[in-house]
Amino acid sequence: MKFTVDKHEKYILVKLNESKLNSLVTPQLKSELILINTEGQRNIILDLSQVKFADSSGLSSLLVGHRLCKNAEGVFILCGLNEAVNRLINISQLESVLSIVPTCEEAIDLIFMEEIEKELKRELK
Repeated sequence: MKFTVDKHEKYILVKLNESKLNSLVTPQLKSELILINTEGQRNIILDLSQVKFADSSGLSSLLVGHRLCKNAEGVFILCGLNEAVNRLINISQLESVLSIVPTCEEAIDLIFMEEIEKELKRELK
């Protein structure tokens, strides 16, 4: 699986450099997401701008990422989805479960807003 990992203080940006998110790629993607999570990172942005096709195993890996981040009180955000991948997510009725934004910049903004919100809630307690 070809991908790049860009680590930041509040999040990790994983860019998948594959045209297909299928059963050949998902085991490695799941392991990478689990590894990132066990290293203490709770906010993950997955850039799928290179992905032209996804299947059910691809969706499964996205749900793993979502669950890991949610359990760590973080966020898992998808960005750069093409029409085919977005349609599959909609058909599977996962658009209300997964956080999806058009660009990586918007995903980064969303993470910072979430972090500020959590900090404010902590201060109010």
